[in-house]
Parts: sequence; C-alpha cells; structure tokens
Amino acid sequence: MTTPKTSGAAPARQQRLGRGIGALLMPDDDRPLDQTRPSDVYFGRANEPADDLQAAPGLRLVALAPGDISPNPQQPRREFDEEAMAELVVSVQENGVLQPIVVRPLAETQGKYELVMGERRLRAAKEAGLRTIPAVIKQAGDDQMLQEALLENLHRVQLTPLEEASAYQQLIEDFGVTHEELGMRIGRNRTTITNTIRLLRLPEHIQRKVASGVITPGHARAVLSVVDPELMDRLVEKIVTEDLNVRQSEAAAIRLAGPTKPKKATGRRHEGLDHIADKLGSRFDTRVRVDLNAKSGRIVIDFGSVADLNRILEEIGEEKWEEGEARERMLAQRTAALRRK
Repeated sequence: MTTPKTSGAAPARQQRLGRGIGALLMPDDDRPLDQTRPSDVYFGRANEPADDLQAAPGLRLVALAPGDISPNPQQPRREFDEEAMAELVVSVQENGVLQPIVVRPLAETQGKYELVMGERRLRAAKEAGLRTIPAVIKQAGDDQMLQEALLENLHRVQLTPLEEASAYQQLIEDFGVTHEELGMRIGRNRTTITNTIRLLRLPEHIQRKVASGVITPGHARAVLSVVDPELMDRLVEKIVTEDLNVRQSEAAAIRLAGPTKPKKATGRRHEGLDHIADKLGSRFDTRVRVDLNAKSGRIVIDFGSVADLNRILEEIGEEKWEEGEARERMLAQRTAALRRK
C-alpha cells in the first residue's frame, strides 16, 4: 500500500516554474509567515510579497483536505477531457498542485467548504491521493472581490515571463475573461498577453531556459515558430552557442523549417493584408493567412486540434463543433440548408 502524497511533500520542487495566483494575494497579517503560503505555490525569488500589493479583505491562503471540499453545484463545465485530466493527475502526483483553488465556507457545516474555482485541480488532487491542496478561502459572497484583488495585484508583483503566462492563463480560465478583457483590466496590450501565454506551449526543458534567462521571450517566440521538437532543440542550441539576437533567431527558424513551396500568384499583394493577418493571428492565437486577387479573396485560419478549433469558434461567437451524433446532426442541417439555397 502506497502512502498518498501531500501537496507539500517534496522540497526539491522549489525550482518549479512560476508562482501563479498565490503570488498575487496578500496574506492575513495575524497569521505566522510560514503559514501564509502552501509549500507548493512556488516563488522564484523573495519570500516576501511585494510591498505595494493590495490586500483583499476576507481572503486566506491555506492548505485544506480535498475531502472537505464539495463541488460547485453551479459549475458550468460538465465534461472534462479524459486525456487532459490523466495528464493533470500525473503532474499533480509528481509536483503537487501549483495553483490554489478557491473555496467558500459552508455556513451549515463547520470545517467544510464549497468549491468556487478549480474543479480540474480538485478532481486531480483527489485522484492523486493528496492529503492537502492549497486553497484561497473567500469569506465574502462577492465573487468580484477576488477577481479585483488578483487583477489589481497582477501588475504589482515582479513575475518572470513564464510566471506571468501562468497567472494570465489561470485568470482567463477561472474568470472566463478573454485576452482582450484581461488586457483592458490590467492596462496591457492584448497581443502582449497572447504572446506571453504562448510561452506555455514550449517544452518544459525550454521553458526552464527562458525562466533562467538563457534565452529571452523574444527568442522563445522564434522557437515556437518551429513545430518539430527536435528542430526546436537545435534552434535553442544555435541561439545559445552563436549568441543570436531575436531577428537572427527568427531567420534561423525559417531556415530550419526548410524550403516552402512557391505560392501561385494571386494578383497584386495589397498593402495592409499582412497587418490584417497579424491582427487576426494575435486574436485567435494561431497562424492566419489573408489572400486577395482581382476577383476574390480568402482568409485561412489554422488550428491544431478539435479543442483548438472550438476555442477559435468560441472566440468568434459560434457554436462549438460537436462529435458523434451531435456532429452528424449539425452537418445534416448545414447540408440541407445548402441544398435549399
């Protein structure tokens, strides 16, 4: 029989990437310093919070037993990708829970809590057999209070690019805001937020090079333009050994990707089309091509998976692409509509 891990059992994890949402909350003044942060909310530098962080009244950061937390009955998400959940469970078993969940006390039962945010993390912690999970206890009933505290503090604490990316992604997932809404709230350009979040797509060993300053975020974005993991490693090695700047790294990425097939002439290249493609690509966080000739034009949006497609559809306000019977129904309806035309 194996002993279940606790989320703070492995001191060797101190060099994990990112501090996450835990870095954005001020602890209660009346609690001892060593109790203000769970050991699995990792801090890359100082143990003290930034002096100008704004405390959020009624919020506490503690470690709770997963069994003391009830699911949120109003959780809008009913289905969870099994493969993604399995990967998260493995990550939790190896590294603990890196981002605190958010709970509120149950008035009728002392010592019991109801989940506010973090359904996947709670499920993974239970399945992994963790004895404790880091949690933010929200005393007040106003969900806006927590959102305001996190968003206000985001630009006050000194985060590395990867820590920033992790915090952005968690806020977007937990609060359901878009990149643009998050950017407006914290006074940052949406493109900056999108490009920062893209850093999380890097393989972990390359993320560590970004975190340690071996390569810059600009170099990392050049690396992301290379799809093949082996080519990514070759490009990183070239950047480091030859001390390439970002522009040189981008050129090296193009050369590594190999020659591309020459495109058929589609007429005169209109000014501004590349700019439009870049703007759309930033919005959808993927590659977009805009072509125009004398008679017609087209916009091509690349996506890497069904989940990626559904993310883009959601961004433009369209229904998600369903699999199985729902998909067949949808295709039949669209085919019938086309025939009527």
